[in-house]
Amino acid sequence: MISPTLPPELKAALDGKLQGFSRTDAAQRSERISTTYRAGGGSGTIKSDADALAYALARMPATYAAVAASLNALTEIAPDLVPKTLLDVGAGPGTASWAAAEAFPSLQDFTLLDANATLSRLALELARDSSRLAECRYLPGDAGGNLTEIGAADLVVASYVIGELGEADQRKLADAMWAKARRALIVIEPGTPAGYARILALRQQLIAAGAYVAAPCPHEKPCPLTAPDWCHFSQRLPRSQAHRQIKGADVPFEDERFIYVALTRAAPASRASRVLAPPDVGKAEITAKLCTEDGVAITRVPRRDKAAYAGARRWRWGDAVLSES
Repeated sequence: MISPTLPPELKAALDGKLQGFSRTDAAQRSERISTTYRAGGGSGTIKSDADALAYALARMPATYAAVAASLNALTEIAPDLVPKTLLDVGAGPGTASWAAAEAFPSLQDFTLLDANATLSRLALELARDSSRLAECRYLPGDAGGNLTEIGAADLVVASYVIGELGEADQRKLADAMWAKARRALIVIEPGTPAGYARILALRQQLIAAGAYVAAPCPHEKPCPLTAPDWCHFSQRLPRSQAHRQIKGADVPFEDERFIYVALTRAAPASRASRVLAPPDVGKAEITAKLCTEDGVAITRVPRRDKAAYAGARRWRWGDAVLSES
């Protein structure tokens, strides 16, 4: 399991970039970029090196935490997955590639794709002194249109990308990414109802194309949740002083809400139920909402069953729960 915090090499590279960079200016640029994203815009608003750095300082920690949690879920269900090559679609400043490098020591070859030249330049600068990513290839191009020209990879990752596309282009991108994934594809989106809907549509589309779901779902059946409920998870990460200043925040931590799907070419050797919400720890029992092979179940673990109760006390939102638990 990899930590949700930025790896030391990446943190050092970002800290180096921060020298002489106005925190006030970074905060203003970050807020402007965030406003554009919330309004449905994309990374086109990031046009200068200062914009790119402000975006990375504000968003890289939370994006990294969400990708790390998603990759941890994949490695837990598919421990025999040992990818050597990675394709990072819509890579931005390279956040997902850093997380994948931490999750998979087996990775030897990193290809990143993004149309934003400013973000790609920052990504290469951040990776320059990395022991794993210094030789990565960053290809210019649009995720929706240039993917067919790129070679296949054992693992394909797309984090916070498909929401920038229209519905038809999302479907085209899903097919293109799956065609490039020799062993696995993982897609991460914001943990909103809209992000969940995009992941659900991609999941259904690629199951029809022969994909297996490794996580978070314990099955390839239709999602058993019904509106207004939606599947999403949360990852808490600490905020550095610089991060707090740029985000205009007082609390020393951030909770990133996200949704993901990890798809594999081979069927998972085992299935695990998934904790869909923070468990309720009461004096007499622990109550947890689980997604199981048979649908959503409210599981109650009584305190008198000491072994099971002790195990259930360790359950956290998003955890995999093996059937014998």
